[in-house]
Amino acid sequence: MFRKIMSEVDIKQNLKLVVEKIEEAFRKRSPSLQTEKPYLVAVSKTKPAELVVEAYSAGQRHFGENYVQELVEKSHNPELLEKCKEIKWHFIGHLQSNKVNKVLAVPGLYMIETVDSVNLATAINKAWEKFRKEETENLKVLVQVNTSAEDVKSGIDPKEAINLYKFIKDQCPNLHVEGIMTIGKFGHDYSTGPNEDFIALMQCYDEIVRELQLNPRELHVSMGMSNDYEHAIAAGSTIVRVGTSIFGARTPKSDAK
Repeated sequence: MFRKIMSEVDIKQNLKLVVEKIEEAFRKRSPSLQTEKPYLVAVSKTKPAELVVEAYSAGQRHFGENYVQELVEKSHNPELLEKCKEIKWHFIGHLQSNKVNKVLAVPGLYMIETVDSVNLATAINKAWEKFRKEETENLKVLVQVNTSAEDVKSGIDPKEAINLYKFIKDQCPNLHVEGIMTIGKFGHDYSTGPNEDFIALMQCYDEIVRELQLNPRELHVSMGMSNDYEHAIAAGSTIVRVGTSIFGARTPKSDAK
């Protein structure tokens, strides 16, 4: 099965094309936007660890996973542990408090992008101290904002984003809150105008920078996926989460590990 996937997907070439498009979109971005240059998180959900190894060998370091169990299993894969020693895992799915310990035990964990409540932030803060007593760096996290107001989407209300950001910054000494993220509605028609979810998240960004008097280049904005990451970069994104354009079409969730 793996050989079949390999024959159908050219990971190295796909990565090259995505990186080139990221660079081009950044060059075209309005100088008035002060956000940092974007970097790529390769979303490997439902894909075998072998494809992660291949993408890593092509130079990719940041990888994202949506499902806790899949992240746990993939990150402990013997070949991946041996060949991807500098991997940086981003957890980008909904995280329940009772699964925090599993995620924090992941080797190479770099960031949790989906902190959407005081309770979850508190749980992660307490658990990180227990799991990583010898770590000198705090765990990087982002505040997830539900810009589309969809019940099926996780995330805090945009109006409350700054309060959660402040809480993590002031009350969670083991965490380093680096910015905000959104998923947003799928399938926006750009012929009708800019993506309202991107506009809403950038408004949260502006408010946080202004109210907390932060350096605009220090606050990350994670938005944009395979079908719209170039638009997201134009709007100000600093982290794009791209899966299908790199690894090919995903296996349905019911068939994933």
